[in-house]
Amino acid sequence: MSDCIRSSVCESRQERGITQEELARAVGVTRQTVIAIERGNYTPSVLLALKIAAYFRKPVEKLFTICHEA
Repeated sequence: MSDCIRSSVCESRQERGITQEELARAVGVTRQTVIAIERGNYTPSVLLALKIAAYFRKPVEKLFTICHEA
């Protein structure tokens, strides 16, 4: 069994009505990084996760949760 991170960044971004590019610029990464986070292909660093959480004014635990895969 391995752990993964489930992200609700896409949902939060859509609720706010911003593009992936706008979020990327706001937190200092590329659009490709935002895409990878939203698809679950990239686990952000703690610093990046905190920046994203601060941007959305949500606790980091609301945006990123641990999922367990068999």
